Amino acid sequence: MPVAARARSRVSFGAMYTMLKLTFDDRIATLTLSRAEKRNAISHALIDEFLAALQEVEHSSAQVLIVAAEGKAFCAGMDLEALRSLAGQSIDQSLADSRLFANLLYRIYSFPKPVIAAVNGPAIAGGCGIATVADFTLAVPEAKFGYTEVKIGFIPAIVSVFLRRQTGEKVARDLLISGRIVDAAEAHRFGLVTEIVPSDKLSARVQEFAGILLAASPASITRTKRLLLGYEESALKAELEMAIRENAAIRSTADFREGLSSFLEKREPRWPGR
Repeated sequence: MPVAARARSRVSFGAMYTMLKLTFDDRIATLTLSRAEKRNAISHALIDEFLAALQEVEHSSAQVLIVAAEGKAFCAGMDLEALRSLAGQSIDQSLADSRLFANLLYRIYSFPKPVIAAVNGPAIAGGCGIATVADFTLAVPEAKFGYTEVKIGFIPAIVSVFLRRQTGEKVARDLLISGRIVDAAEAHRFGLVTEIVPSDKLSARVQEFAGILLAASPASITRTKRLLLGYEESALKAELEMAIRENAAIRSTADFREGLSSFLEKREPRWPGR
């Protein structure tokens, strides 16, 4: 659609959310993480709202979904309060918690409409997972990406299922085992980032990119996405189930307890697993 025509469209709002904002402008839906004071960190409530918003977008007339964020970070990973709650979880609670996040990443990955992630800053751990599973990831040069779970006694199990498919085994091993943080340029070389855009042009470029998608047949896009998913859907679901169990199992280890304590206490970990 021409830019001038888009400018005359009316912006409407989705259902009321507290952790995010959902708006509709013509055929584009924008889901904006709005916990800037928490660096848009992930909590159970945020995941619940994210899943509800995806459901709303799927059943709307929107043909493209943009995932954006307020503030200086895209998503800093798990919320501190959510982290604190992990220490007292039973194995069943850990499994349910792991499954909830797996459901979110799979829902974004398999979403029938194209998803563009507008990464305006750091995307770390679970936040990097959200950026990874989008169809297109546009990022500012200052953005940082990393799966840092191993540094605090976690295991990057769920995201590994998707990352191997995005980057290949060698790059996935590098990022997941080292836990290192990379800049947008390196993430682009790895195939995690579609395009690097100056920060003052990110919003405009995302809208322009959405316009390219709107010019294509929506039925063709939906069927293409379904075809790509179908090639490996059964294997993907089996691997996710394995990852969910590994994600829950690590939480019963001494290294997990030490990693979590050291992170919350802001000190260097003393790994008993060594």
